[in-house]
Amino acid sequence: MPSDDLGVTRVWRPGRPVDPVTILGPLARGRADPAYRLDPGGALWRTTRTPEGPATVRITARPAEGTVEQVAWGPGAAWATDRLPITLGDGDDPAGFVADALPPVLREAWRRHGRSWRVPATGRVLEALLAAVLEQKVTGRESRRAWRYLLVRHGERAPGPAPDGMRVPPSASALRRVPSWEWHRAGVEGVRSQTVLRCAAVADRLEECADLPSDAARARLTSVPGVGPWTAAEVAQRALGDADAVSFGDFHLAHHLVYALTGETDGDDERMAALLAPYAPHRYRVQRLVELAGVQRPARGPRITPRDIRPL
Repeated sequence: MPSDDLGVTRVWRPGRPVDPVTILGPLARGRADPAYRLDPGGALWRTTRTPEGPATVRITARPAEGTVEQVAWGPGAAWATDRLPITLGDGDDPAGFVADALPPVLREAWRRHGRSWRVPATGRVLEALLAAVLEQKVTGRESRRAWRYLLVRHGERAPGPAPDGMRVPPSASALRRVPSWEWHRAGVEGVRSQTVLRCAAVADRLEECADLPSDAARARLTSVPGVGPWTAAEVAQRALGDADAVSFGDFHLAHHLVYALTGETDGDDERMAALLAPYAPHRYRVQRLVELAGVQRPARGPRITPRDIRPL
């Protein structure tokens, strides 16, 4: 892993196809996410805050060569470089997952993505929690706006030659210093901002979840008031590599997943849980296949109108 002014470079030979964009796609918070970018050449750029400090990484898959190359910059470059395989799901084992009983559209998604997609494990819990808490009970537009605002105003400039506008998610101490009026300007009401602050206050303990068994990790996450099963599952899917973490409580997921599996247009968490039970411990794998296949229940009724609590 040579290191110089051009960054720390690692070339990984996984011995199987790896699609970084499909694997890390759930980390992106909209097209204007300051922490995630795809460049015209196909490279994936992202920022993260490692135990050793901020880092920018550029990941490029080279299928013809059977390699994935990552270049990293910043104080956390070495940490991010060491973690490249596990970040891209090398710790995820799909053995035992049988797609034969899935509907044809999901079997086709597994055929297309099953070899190259794995559940990611970034190992960075607080930044995944921040994103998930901002998404609680609001529209995607609202949560993406809040995420951008907080990173631009309270994050740091991405180290290295990152694309213009990229930022590193705020540290726990930076989040604790965000004044109340800034949360308001970000469009984040008191319930969510207080949950973020409670998470930031115990950030070190929460980061330890990356090394805990899944049940213990979820128990520790949900011990923080305001962090429920949905939020914990969203973190587990991104930071902890948990292939069984289903987003129960999601406003849309049960409808889409039940529709994908049965064709029924009305679904709830109870029905979704029953349908997913035979796939444990790979239930999130089914959830992600529904997303990758683009299956959605036919739209019914008006869209939710986004709120805007920012001052005029």
